Amino acid sequence: MGPGDLSRVLAPLRSVEDPRILVGRETFDDAGVFLVADGLALVQTVDFFAPIVDDPYSFGQVAAANALSDVYAMGGEPLTALNIVGFPIGRLPDAVLTEILRGGQDKVHEAGARVIGGHSVVDEEVKYGLAVTGRVDPARILSNANARPGDRLLLTKPLGTGVLSTALKSGWLDAAQEAALVAHMSTLNRAAAEAAVALGARCATDVTGFGLLGHASHVARASGVSLRLDVARVPVLPDARDLWVRGARPGGAERNLAFVLPITEWGAAAEADRGLLVDPQTSGGLLVALPAAVTADYLARVPGSVEVGRVESRGTHPLLLD
Repeated sequence: MGPGDLSRVLAPLRSVEDPRILVGRETFDDAGVFLVADGLALVQTVDFFAPIVDDPYSFGQVAAANALSDVYAMGGEPLTALNIVGFPIGRLPDAVLTEILRGGQDKVHEAGARVIGGHSVVDEEVKYGLAVTGRVDPARILSNANARPGDRLLLTKPLGTGVLSTALKSGWLDAAQEAALVAHMSTLNRAAAEAAVALGARCATDVTGFGLLGHASHVARASGVSLRLDVARVPVLPDARDLWVRGARPGGAERNLAFVLPITEWGAAAEADRGLLVDPQTSGGLLVALPAAVTADYLARVPGSVEVGRVESRGTHPLLLD
């Protein structure tokens, strides 16, 4: 489901006003935030999907890192997780599910959180993910509604996981390329989030299924600004551009492109660049908006982070590409 589809589905649903809801569904942020006491709010999210790699343990790691990322994107600390499982009982060995759950649990433990239960259903296709609860100081929430003109935009992971995962399914990646892809998608956004909070950031989003431009558009809409991206500076995983040209193009990229096409001033962006900018990411990085004065400090604290653009007053388009 693309961002445009999500808007249409949610539009008929009545919103409930409650002052304890600090972040709800209205801004399409990464997680909900609910105030429970002075100085304490809960961050809640859920995410699951079908396998994108063959190894069960690796799949569990990637799915868990992806779900945990939504809590980090809000500036939160994960506390607990519930497993969500669909599994074809009798068609695959039970050991496959054990390894998926072990991979997820190990990643949750790496985040300093604990798996405390879950729910499973019999399904024709394997699916796995987590419902995660975290905590955050209400005064230090990272929201996609808080970008301000003059802020710099920093991306903490390169793009291309959708392209590479599609290539993997086609048998186009060797063992070393697959291992690098799994390591990339299994890396937590913990350090990126902690650095953003420590430096006083107020705006971030994680880059996942809607691609960089889709999630950037949510920041622009929620914050009432335009985001200008320097396409040449946007980091991309090795081989992703060549594989896109070769034909490794995930279906979600087409839906994402259709959504952002009319709201983007494309400049001279090449066709492959457009594809990678809308490539649906699995466990992608954070897009952080920071005051210019602390940008260098953030880059020094978060290895691999890159300054990719800036926030401007709302112009003719929410998204502007140089």
